[in-house]
Amino acid sequence: MNKLCIEGDKNLSGSVTISGAKNAALPILFMSILTEGKIQIKNVPKNLTDINIALKLLVYVGVKITYKKILFIDPSSINVFCAPYHLIKKIRASIWMLAPLLARFGKAKIFLPGGCKIGSRPIDLHLNGLIKLGAKINFKNDCIIASVQGRLKGKYILMEKISVGATITIMSAATLAQGITIIDNAACEPEIVDIAKFLNTLGANIIGAGSKKIYIKGVIKLTGGTHQIIPDRIETGTFLVAAAISKGCIICHNTEPKHLTNVLLKLIDAGAKIQIGKNWIKLDMRDKRPKALNIRTAPYPGFPTDLQAQFALLNTISLGIGTITETVFENRFIYISELINMGAKIILKNNTIISYGTPKLLSSNVFCSDLRASATLVLAGCIALGVTIVNKTYHLIRGYESFPKKLNKLGADIKIL
Repeated sequence: MNKLCIEGDKNLSGSVTISGAKNAALPILFMSILTEGKIQIKNVPKNLTDINIALKLLVYVGVKITYKKILFIDPSSINVFCAPYHLIKKIRASIWMLAPLLARFGKAKIFLPGGCKIGSRPIDLHLNGLIKLGAKINFKNDCIIASVQGRLKGKYILMEKISVGATITIMSAATLAQGITIIDNAACEPEIVDIAKFLNTLGANIIGAGSKKIYIKGVIKLTGGTHQIIPDRIETGTFLVAAAISKGCIICHNTEPKHLTNVLLKLIDAGAKIQIGKNWIKLDMRDKRPKALNIRTAPYPGFPTDLQAQFALLNTISLGIGTITETVFENRFIYISELINMGAKIILKNNTIISYGTPKLLSSNVFCSDLRASATLVLAGCIALGVTIVNKTYHLIRGYESFPKKLNKLGADIKIL
């Protein structure tokens, strides 16, 4: 999928089933390297590019995988400690192979990872954490080479800044370390909690995931187990915005409302009627135009940076003037020029965008720059007047499972070219 043709001016309404969280599934797949036991993982969003690349990386190092409705993983026969460049470069998540290989085998070698170009995402916090646990890190020919004599050693680690990725790396390495590791100023995202729950199912001893301080008492080995991936809160938020911008009414099933508290409060501020249940959220914006919002992104439980672009779209068609300040990534406004091409009135000042609401966007020929921008431009095409062509949509299938198909069931008219 590289190009979509979208007939706009649609009302998006109906029911949608939310997939498993990519941002939990990816690290959990790589954490399976830590054990020799057999693992079953449910609710994996299998039709995503990033997930498929992760599975290829695991198979390359010797993991046996079968996939029906449940993903079966047998990591007992790993015999390779360096994955190929062409796969590592495709996803930033490949950095999460390093710590599990090192913790289990005492050695690992990976190329520097790739991923979306949404700003500087250095891996120094990952590597510094491993060094504090006793690892030796060297660089050679664009490769990270890690080693340790014996087991890693538990330490108190104060994170210089909140980092989801580095929290995951340190937590996974500490699982098999000798002694107790404390991660202070840890990331609190629901995905961190899910990863800790998965590792504890395998026999790890992790306490405090979801808080600023995580305690890990290292164990000698892990076993097998079964785990279910949490719902994708970013996909949920994207479909709620779809209803809000199109004067629609959408029910998201198989989701977790408590993971979206701040997002739901903002949607209520925009004028949406919200109802929630144990595993569903309903947003009703029928016959209403949203009110503009003022948003500042922040690490969880703050407003998620991965929904910044979608809410910027909401502001472009809202009543009033709205602002969004991005504090997590410095290069996440590339998509703004595409919305301007569609008639949006937006001014960019440093790390803040100011949107002057306009009733309707116009169709255009637009280009995607990254995953979340892709979803945003597709939604823009759904509500714009005329036919919009969205190019470079291969980003979409990195993080949204069957996105055009799900939108078409809600009343969109999207064709894959």
